[in-house]
Amino acid sequence: MGEAFKKNILDKVLVGFFSLILVINSLAMTLMITCAALARYVFKFNFYGYDEIVVLIAFWMYFMGAAYGAYNNTHVTADIIDAYFPPGVARKILTFLRWLITSVACGLFVYYGYGYIKFSFMGPLENFMAIPKSMVWRIPLWTSHAAIFFGLIFMEIYFLRNLVLSADALFRRREA
Repeated sequence: MGEAFKKNILDKVLVGFFSLILVINSLAMTLMITCAALARYVFKFNFYGYDEIVVLIAFWMYFMGAAYGAYNNTHVTADIIDAYFPPGVARKILTFLRWLITSVACGLFVYYGYGYIKFSFMGPLENFMAIPKSMVWRIPLWTSHAAIFFGLIFMEIYFLRNLVLSADALFRRREA
């Protein structure tokens, strides 16, 4: 769907960034969990607080992976439309509605995500004081909240792309 949209330089850079984050974080998470297991069971040492780092890595992996899935149009969707509806106007209408609902829902999450990252970056009084941090390593929570916000922004961009393509297919009677 929409090969013209997938050939621009911005998408190539973003997909490269998503891929880089996914590879680095996969390796980092594997290394962290392996070190924690070795420390606990072999060396009888408790690597206290490693879970904070693993959660931070997991946030970035999950939301960059979701953005990558949205780019490839392999994000979680209602594929039942494609499986059970024959090509035609009804299928195009349902596909358009699917992307409209998905775009609106993701847009709401982006809106609320902005407040979430603003709170964690600026603090409760918006004066950069009392910034929320993790308990053990004192990692600012905006580092993991940024993954949520940026992942949602990129997902919204690609969901809107799919909405435009489905609208084009519906109203101009082209194939989606």
